[in-house]
Amino acid sequence: MPVKPQISFENLKVAFASKSDAELRKMYLIFATLNNNLISDLGIGLANLAFKLKLPVKGIMKKTMFGHFCGGETIAETIQACQKLADYGVKSILDLSIEGKGDEESFERTTAEILETLVESAKTDYMPFGVFKVTGLGDYHIMTKIQAGEKLNTDEELAFERLRGRVDKLCKAAHDLGIKILSDAEETWFQDVIDDLTYEMMEKYNTERCVVYNTYQMYRHDSLERLKKAQAVAADKGYLLGAKPVRGAYMEKERERAEEMGYQDPIQPNKAATDRDYDEAIKFAVENGVYLVCATHNEKSSLQLTELMNINGIDPKSDRVFFSQLYGMSDNISFNLANAGYNVVKYVPYGPVEKVMPYLTRRAAENTSIAGQSSREFELVKREMKRRKSSR
Repeated sequence: MPVKPQISFENLKVAFASKSDAELRKMYLIFATLNNNLISDLGIGLANLAFKLKLPVKGIMKKTMFGHFCGGETIAETIQACQKLADYGVKSILDLSIEGKGDEESFERTTAEILETLVESAKTDYMPFGVFKVTGLGDYHIMTKIQAGEKLNTDEELAFERLRGRVDKLCKAAHDLGIKILSDAEETWFQDVIDDLTYEMMEKYNTERCVVYNTYQMYRHDSLERLKKAQAVAADKGYLLGAKPVRGAYMEKERERAEEMGYQDPIQPNKAATDRDYDEAIKFAVENGVYLVCATHNEKSSLQLTELMNINGIDPKSDRVFFSQLYGMSDNISFNLANAGYNVVKYVPYGPVEKVMPYLTRRAAENTSIAGQSSREFELVKREMKRRKSSR
């Protein structure tokens, strides 16, 4: 009988080992703010307004929200943050978190920037993944038409081929550079097209090792079945399936559109159903040879995965499994897993402060909407401050 892994996400000394007392105090203030919905919404609203009015607030943002949830404004700045994580065994993913203008020039610029993140990542052993959103590389309107079965005109066909070319360029670069790359999930009304593009890349580049990973939003009631079908196809065609299950990020938008347009709501009936399918997805992945990135801030799912790995004889350092959290969140999970010898990667967002505001707005909303997320983070920080005080 395998020995159950001994990991505690309550080990705050490990969780906050990388934080100085001053950094811990800053975290206290940030999560105290996020813990108050009214103040959080007001603060983010004022920051967005200040940027629109070109007021000098960049310095304040870099010392507060931006500084906590983002690695820097440039690749070079962000790598410094990644190096600090690496000192504690936590790996990183450089994540360009700006929203482009949606034109061809913007798509080319985004592709070039992501390509640079891949090149820089390949120079280290602590940045094993790249990442891209397909909507950063091409027009989602065209993908929506394709999924709806509508015929494209000549210009749209050419634009879609350019999109496919950009996806291929990034996946090929990851393959040739010896790293991995994640294709992010997006809205259901064009996700099938993203899936098809991603599986096309897997068939091309995942024959000898797992390079390309697709993302599955488990708050969709069909995602578990989609994952199982994808593995069956991969096995049949002879390539490795890379999967990153997440709980999901577009629930309100999805429900509103389904109601407005009169089609079946694609979202799970409740959180319990999402949790059930998430845990079933990681179990299926472990037991069926899927290469897994377990992206979650959920302690129970993370512990379950360590136990599944143990039962199925997967070494903590095997590249079959990575755990993943966002930079600035759930350090108690990330640092304790890394300390126990598991592969852990943090998504480390970067970009000019004013252009990362949409990302920061989502993080603030997520911390206040995820059941108790900001409260949990706030309580952990308070407990660590108390622990340090009493140990002196």
